[in-house]
Amino acid sequence: MSVLTRMAFLFIFIGLFSSFRTLSVADNPDAVVGTWLNGTKRGHVQIYKQGNKYYGKLIWLKEPNDPATNKPKLDSKNPDAKMQSRPLMGLNIMNDFQFDGGNVWDEGKIYNPEDGKTYSCKMTLKDANTLDVRGYVGISLIGKTQTWTRIK
Repeated sequence: MSVLTRMAFLFIFIGLFSSFRTLSVADNPDAVVGTWLNGTKRGHVQIYKQGNKYYGKLIWLKEPNDPATNKPKLDSKNPDAKMQSRPLMGLNIMNDFQFDGGNVWDEGKIYNPEDGKTYSCKMTLKDANTLDVRGYVGISLIGKTQTWTRIK
């Protein structure tokens, strides 16, 4: 077998292997489950499954304490005054996502404690360790995407 023939077989094998890997991630509804570093790099979100829906809670903050009081940060921007005293750590910020097929989880909501607002949200798994999280108002075209990285 010539060197060129061996190289051709190698490239075909690598191509097939990588496409099978992509398919296995895309066909697995639970592939999104795990801990993710958010796009601002200031928080870790643990995505978990409950029933047939997916949720996410804040489990780590780069700056967990309020600099003025040195006490744990609270949900102070929440428009509901009753919720402003709850700690951010452990707060459920992602709710009701459904696996939409392929590599997409949709129909969910994401809460942003930095502005106290809740947005519609869609998650797209780019590969096993990269997740695009798109928060939006109304339609997905009007929104913002953050790329999250899986924590191993």
